[in-house]
Amino acid sequence: MAKGVVTAYALWAFGGPLGLHHLYLGRDSHALLWLLTLGGFGVGWARELFRIPSYVGEANREAARRTPRHPLARPPPISVARFAGQICVGLYFGTVALIGLNSLSFFYLMVLPLCVGAGVHLVSIAGHETSDLRKTLTACLITSPIFYGSALSPLPISLAASFTAAQHRQFKQPRPTNALPEPLVSRLYRLGLAWLAFSAPLGYCVFHNTTATLYYLSDCVVAVLDALWFFPWFGRALEYLLLLPYRILCTVTGGGGGLAEETWRKVMEILLQEYSKREKEALKVLLVSEEASLEEITQSYRELVKVWHPDRNRNRAQEAQEMFIQIQEAYETLLRHHKAFHRK
Repeated sequence: MAKGVVTAYALWAFGGPLGLHHLYLGRDSHALLWLLTLGGFGVGWARELFRIPSYVGEANREAARRTPRHPLARPPPISVARFAGQICVGLYFGTVALIGLNSLSFFYLMVLPLCVGAGVHLVSIAGHETSDLRKTLTACLITSPIFYGSALSPLPISLAASFTAAQHRQFKQPRPTNALPEPLVSRLYRLGLAWLAFSAPLGYCVFHNTTATLYYLSDCVVAVLDALWFFPWFGRALEYLLLLPYRILCTVTGGGGGLAEETWRKVMEILLQEYSKREKEALKVLLVSEEASLEEITQSYRELVKVWHPDRNRNRAQEAQEMFIQIQEAYETLLRHHKAFHRK
């Protein structure tokens, strides 16, 4: 059955970042690439606005067995966009491996280079081109020990793999004329397995370390709002945007309860009210708990300032001076926290 441009554009518009239009056109490797990178990080999806008609034409010629491609033809021309995509996706796969698989044995020698190589090769086989997987992975395995243990190692590994893949680029072998189209169910099954293989380690890592993840996000949000405490209106606007999904949920559900609402409320409570690591240290210096009010913090601060004032500790002036400075800094830190999160 001939593919339609209108249908392809509709799938591109409503499911493009998930690769639905590529799945419709039989470009499964491209569909998988889009599925794992959300449309090439959005950039590739936008670029396809003017490429859909050519994709549809290629798919129809392939179905009619009129594709002018020969296994002995010269290599396809070098594409800057494809080469950049290989580097970016290889780096992306390596970063995901660093997050979700770094506890495995021989991670930097085997796991990381194989993940980066898989990302580079996935870009290499998008469309009608392909490359030599063995040589791409060999380049990754050779480069990885040079940057062993470095968090930046995915970048040089991805560069080496991309150069190797570009050097050995070629057109894909045409399908035999008597080959039947592969059923959609089996294609979706393979894509699903590939998606699970990619997302399962990352998902396990995120959910297994939910508390650590939320505390990390909390620290990031607190740091941003802390930097904006001189601009209360900007901080309030950011806080409003962070709480907007919860408010929309309350509007839609009529403010009722429910697991989703309660979960979001708890998550945002952690993100917007939880003390950062620095603020927890400040609480210890002022000898107050996390539930302490601003009045209690101020009272403890005044008492400690009197106890550790250098004029009252002349026999241990150095220690008193250091403690006095720590108390001042701790109070200023907690004061900023309460100004940022407890203003009306």
